[in-house]
Amino acid sequence: MPTDTSSDALPARAPLAPAPGEPVLDVVIPVYNEEKDLGPCVRRLHAHLTRTFPYPFRITIADNASTDRTPAFAAELAAAVPGVRSVRLEEKGRGRALRTVWSHSEAPVLAYMDVDLSTDLNALLPLVAPLISGHSDLAIGTRLARSSRVVRGAKREFVSRAYNLLLRSSLAARFSDAQCGFKAIRREVAERLLPLVEDTGWFFDTEMLVLAERAGLRIHEVPVDWVDDPDSTVHIVRTATEDLKGVWRVGRALALGELPLDRLARPFGDDPRDRTALPGVPRGLARQLLGFCAVGVLSTLCYLALYSLLRLGTGPQAANAAALLASAVANTAANRRLTFGVRGRDRALRHQAQGLVVFAIGLALTSGSLAALGAGADDPAHSTELAVLVTANLAATVLRFLLFRAWVFPERRTTPVPVKDDHR
Repeated sequence: MPTDTSSDALPARAPLAPAPGEPVLDVVIPVYNEEKDLGPCVRRLHAHLTRTFPYPFRITIADNASTDRTPAFAAELAAAVPGVRSVRLEEKGRGRALRTVWSHSEAPVLAYMDVDLSTDLNALLPLVAPLISGHSDLAIGTRLARSSRVVRGAKREFVSRAYNLLLRSSLAARFSDAQCGFKAIRREVAERLLPLVEDTGWFFDTEMLVLAERAGLRIHEVPVDWVDDPDSTVHIVRTATEDLKGVWRVGRALALGELPLDRLARPFGDDPRDRTALPGVPRGLARQLLGFCAVGVLSTLCYLALYSLLRLGTGPQAANAAALLASAVANTAANRRLTFGVRGRDRALRHQAQGLVVFAIGLALTSGSLAALGAGADDPAHSTELAVLVTANLAATVLRFLLFRAWVFPERRTTPVPVKDDHR
């Protein structure tokens, strides 16, 4: 697979046009010392795909440096069962196995599942159908949906839910089940996404999904029926420790803007010309307004808390200036990254300097409001001060958004690419 690091965006989603005789789906089964279960599971999966999947397919056994007879059994299956092949890796790691096979597969849809086939195979076609149709970029099975039926021990249930809660709180992940061994991805997405994924073990899935979601790719979730394998060799404590390290690493990289996620962006809709479907509405305005409002609400709450705390030991003007300065720096940084999508350290100081100018305007509005309140009342109540400040901040917020959008983080204009008309 090429590891192109260009900034060209992904093409718009489109249904696949399978080449005659070429596999549309490549299902990878990573294995390590699975000589007992490998044969029955591969034959069962092959029979299911033959019966239900309407396109050509392939099953790839990715042997993760097994030390038993798994490699020999994999080679026998590849020789005996049509559409089955085996790949031998000399190093362990589920992520390494998936990266290796997916990077060299020519199939337009790439999937994987655990060898124990804990997931009901009837979910496989619903998993890959949105990728074939062009509706989604990735698809995952989820054991945490209400309609999922899951049989497993209390300890694994608790660990799974706690882990996904951690992802939601620390990395703002919106997908529901990061570690279910049942996923698929379109090949052109994998070509751009996999070079950004560092992990080679169990955290590979989570890192891939977090980066895909942050880049705005569409992730389809399929509720699955799942039965725990009591003979699973996964070491829960060691895996959890490695996952926590991965969460810290990815969170830090996202916070610092070190990942070029813009290369994963897709055009709006199925046709780049859909960008002109809403004439008169600036591109991205709705998303920016939502992001700015969310950041503004949090900033206002922090500002009011700081003001109330500082007001205990100083006057209203000094408390207002200090609280507004602290919240303004945080507000500019948050809007820079979350609202206007500016990543990396380039021009960060300049943006903060411009943000301070905007802060000065907000300070003038709020300080002027406090001064007017003080002139009209000798000893205004604290609740009255807060009400005046909230009103003044609303006015300052509108002005701040307009200045951020037009001056601090202006949208870069690009020369539109003419659409070729192939029907002439």
